[in-house]
Amino acid sequence: QVQLVESGGGLVQAGGSLRLSCAASGRTSNYYDMGWFRQAPGKERELVGSISRTEGSARLVDSVKGRFTISKDNGKNTVYLQMNALKPEDTAVYYCAAGLLGGTWYYWGQGTQVTISS
Repeated sequence: QVQLVESGGGLVQAGGSLRLSCAASGRTSNYYDMGWFRQAPGKERELVGSISRTEGSARLVDSVKGRFTISKDNGKNTVYLQMNALKPEDTAVYYCAAGLLGGTWYYWGQGTQVTISS
């Protein structure tokens, strides 16, 4: 069984930064692609970015490119989402997930709230 625990959310002003962490139990980093999703109030959950289990290459949606980066530490079995130049529209609950990019996301964390004030 894989468990994912996010941390690092909070309240920051626009233009600020946060780093989210997703600590995983089990061999997730090498067995699954890892993704970061977010869900804003009244909106559907959307994929923010992902990092490949094989090449370790990261992809981000256009709305966060140049501001967010995804990385992972296989030794710590942890995936990170570094968020810079935050905007009020980044406000959402952020989730990490483990699964197959383009396929099924099998495991989810409980989510961490990110709130950006203007």
